Amino acid sequence: MVGSRLPSELIQDLELIEQAEQSDRSTVVRKLLQRAVREWKLEHFARRYAESTMSMARAAQESGVSLWEMMEYLRSKKIPCQYDFQEWEQDLAAVERVLVSGRGS
Repeated sequence: MVGSRLPSELIQDLELIEQAEQSDRSTVVRKLLQRAVREWKLEHFARRYAESTMSMARAAQESGVSLWEMMEYLRSKKIPCQYDFQEWEQDLAAVERVLVSGRGS
């Protein structure tokens, strides 16, 4: 349970949303808060990715979205790819190991 004092303008906006969504205040607040937290996570972990402090896969995982969703979000925010040639070589070697081990079974 969370209690908070809200400005009257925000209360009016919530009432408008309640009417439009035909829902009670607690449901409206919960939905809006979930949306805001999701957006905050995307922004925060995209920024960490842009600063090269975490991988794209980790940023997606921490944000609670798929890798494809994170890639689309980064593209929409014009955050350049932090993928370098050395990482590409490592990924290629990992794929080759999987392919070779798959042939042996």
